Amino acid sequence: MRRRARRAGPPAAPARRGSALRRPSAAGLVVLCAGLAAACLGCDRREHAATDAAAPAGLAGAVATAPAEPTPPDDAAAAPPDAAAPEPAPDGVSNDGVSNDGVSNDGVSADGVSNDGVSADGGLPGSSAECPDDMVLVEGDYCPLVEQICLKHHKEYEKDQARRANPYGEVEGSSSVSERCLEYRQPTVCLSKKRTPMRYCVDRYEWPNRKGELPALLVSWREAVKLCEGVGKRLCTEDEFNFACEGEEMLPYTYGHVRDASKCNIDRPFRQRELSLYRYERCMKDPKCKAELERLDQRVPAGSMTGCVSPFGVHDLNGNINEWVVRPGRKSPQRSGLKGGWWGPMRGRCRPTVGFHNEEDYGYEQGFRCCKDAAPR
Repeated sequence: MRRRARRAGPPAAPARRGSALRRPSAAGLVVLCAGLAAACLGCDRREHAATDAAAPAGLAGAVATAPAEPTPPDDAAAAPPDAAAPEPAPDGVSNDGVSNDGVSNDGVSADGVSNDGVSADGGLPGSSAECPDDMVLVEGDYCPLVEQICLKHHKEYEKDQARRANPYGEVEGSSSVSERCLEYRQPTVCLSKKRTPMRYCVDRYEWPNRKGELPALLVSWREAVKLCEGVGKRLCTEDEFNFACEGEEMLPYTYGHVRDASKCNIDRPFRQRELSLYRYERCMKDPKCKAELERLDQRVPAGSMTGCVSPFGVHDLNGNINEWVVRPGRKSPQRSGLKGGWWGPMRGRCRPTVGFHNEEDYGYEQGFRCCKDAAPR
């Protein structure tokens, strides 16, 4: 029999490390762990779509929010004060390489349509007459609150839990080790009384939403909002990302219940950042910044990992880059969230939301994709 103990209180906010980004927290998780933390291999995860509290694991049997998503020191790039805004690009071309008339330098428009009006994505899984050709229709019943039970964690996480466990079974102190679950119990259970009907379009790939291109990075939330609006779309909400990623089966990972680094671009070795980085356009013009970004960068081209596809046909929602989303009901500058994880040894799954970064923050692993309301039937 499990004994429910007191709810663990939130930890003190971590000190900043001279970065433009704060240490993130994996939002929206509720953890129910049995046994001492040193031996805890399975956790009952009740994952909400839009919560932001974070607390370390408590007493055996305690109900607490999930531990903060740890970030290796200086995980994301900090911008010097004079690098707060992107540097204008010449000849009427915006900083994302798209001209003022919406056509990129390679003759393909920002919505993935070439100059002859033919989309390279038409007819692929998820294509629908109710969405643009470069987008996927997501339609079904979404569960806001799920229970996902981890059967086996990564050894690095288990060792860290054992190291921080006190004689009473409490896990104390902060950690720089991400909570990576290697296998979840099947099936995921919906804890909500009712599911929410959803129907919308989502970009098939990460911005600039073109297969074979590297996704954009060093982009702030506010820049992402403007770029989506500039092509007649909008930034996805937290729930929209969740549903596009997990489907009606509420999969922990786009491809299933077992973590697999051969499917998505995840679990690559962490590389410590040594220099502050500017926003992308300025960084590309600065030899030191460009060299540092190239050393850190472990992105892969959009759609190149064919196994990293969601039940709806959306690519790369886990890993590769963190994706900005809108957190409804929040006020500026806290409307921003990050989803999906990136290429490093991080969470890399569908539900967690890092809600710690404000709208002006940016980093070398942060990008986005867009959503759009589906056309009426």
